[in-house]
Amino acid sequence: MKILLLGKGGQVGWELQRSLAPLGDVIALDFDSPGPLRADFSDPESLAATVRAVAPQIIVNAAAHTAVDKAESEPEFVRTLNATSPGVLAHEAAALGAWLLHYSTDYVFDGSGSTPWVEGSPTGPLSVYGKTKLEGEDAIRASGCQHLILRTSWVYAARGGNFAKTMLKLAKERDRLTVIADQIGAPTGADLLADLSAHCLRTALQRPEVAGTYHAVAAGETSWHGYARHVIEFARAAGQPIKVAPGAIEPVPTSAFPTPARRPGNSRMSTQKLQQTFGLTLPTWQAGVERMLTEIMVAI
Repeated sequence: MKILLLGKGGQVGWELQRSLAPLGDVIALDFDSPGPLRADFSDPESLAATVRAVAPQIIVNAAAHTAVDKAESEPEFVRTLNATSPGVLAHEAAALGAWLLHYSTDYVFDGSGSTPWVEGSPTGPLSVYGKTKLEGEDAIRASGCQHLILRTSWVYAARGGNFAKTMLKLAKERDRLTVIADQIGAPTGADLLADLSAHCLRTALQRPEVAGTYHAVAAGETSWHGYARHVIEFARAAGQPIKVAPGAIEPVPTSAFPTPARRPGNSRMSTQKLQQTFGLTLPTWQAGVERMLTEIMVAI
């Protein structure tokens, strides 16, 4: 079985190269891949040609424009990457009879209230990023291809930059930190998301009726402030040279850090449908974060 993985260089794409390997022959591409085949999402026609050349049974799209604030100043470019090109992938998947697995985001919701969003909750994106990701979802559904859309949130990995690494660096340099406390979600590891993807695809190949949209995040919830405190205290207990005192990590509202793009306050997402459909139990966000911290602290 041939699996075409697009966006291999990102945090999730990197982990997918590992998790998808037992399912078949993984052809992993990025926009700058050497040779005749590339995953250039800014050129939908060449992207379609790449899919036709590979003729995979499974397409996994881990590519996207995820620079949320920058997206506000280049909406048409973002739309090409996040909506038009995923729609092209879906069209080609339908023509091939292939499965398409695509990732979406909590940003498709308006962030109101405090109830976890379910898959059928009304959408209402607040930003260009959220709007284009929703357009991408809609294009995939409209294509009629066999698909899985996994909405996730607050993705991190040991590889590359992330919020936890930033907090650790600042905690070693400063006496006081201020961190946003009124955005609530679930930090979700790229490794967990990749493992869930492989499990869902394996099931989908045997039970095509599971096609659809699912929420895929770690269990539990926290704020960015709670996330930062957990990271810093775990590192302190592990013997890292933390300068900031436990009581000097100050919670502040989103308004304290104005940004071009509006962030949803409520990014809670119910994973009941995912767990029941695929027979899964999701680990707590703390377990994944602590595993990632243990890995990066060894390298420090």
